[in-house]
Amino acid sequence: MNTIIFRTFAPYLTALMVLFSVFILLRGHNDPGGGFIGGLLAASAFAIYGIANGVTPVRRAIYFHPISLAGFGLFIATLAGLPSILAQVPFLTGLWVYPKIGSVELALSTTLIFDIGVYFVVVGTITSIALALEERLED
Repeated sequence: MNTIIFRTFAPYLTALMVLFSVFILLRGHNDPGGGFIGGLLAASAFAIYGIANGVTPVRRAIYFHPISLAGFGLFIATLAGLPSILAQVPFLTGLWVYPKIGSVELALSTTLIFDIGVYFVVVGTITSIALALEERLED
């Protein structure tokens, strides 16, 4: 299925899917979505790009090694629990702050930080598996 149309359309589809995955990530915790689903969408986008163009362009596009992304995500998800320890509540309890930017009140939480960590863990893990499978198919 490596046609000229697919190879031409794949970068645009990948960019659109990654953008939508970030939307799903930020929509997250209270609505359907979050880090896991957003990460699956982003990893699927990289898999499509890899099928169309090969493994090397995907590795160049994501810049960091996928396992490093997963480790970074695990670190971020763990950091999300530190404010709850400082507030003397159970680990990973969701804490909220409501800063005002102009006339807009922005709701920020530790659950968003946790979801961002999960996003990176899922993207790194699934992309690593997909690239390993694609490399085996290319040989």
